[in-house]
Amino acid sequence: MKITMVKKILADGSPCKKCAEVEQRLTAGQLMEKIDDIVIADERDPESPGMQLAREYQVERAPFFIVEEDGIPPRIYTVYFKLVKEVLETT
Repeated sequence: MKITMVKKILADGSPCKKCAEVEQRLTAGQLMEKIDDIVIADERDPESPGMQLAREYQVERAPFFIVEEDGIPPRIYTVYFKLVKEVLETT
């Protein structure tokens, strides 16, 4: 299983507040170690890796998580608590 977190940099260059809060929760809950990759969606650069993923998976909210497992399509999570309940607490 591979879990990718996509967090946003806003158009003014500041970090996404919700993204920082979710990252802090992951760290406090000792769940950050289960995140394999962090990708930045920079609103100032439509071709940034995170913006490309957002387009590919048609996600408009940040942060979001992509959970990849062999043999099944990637699952997208835009709700932190749902990710924790369905993925992070089971691994």
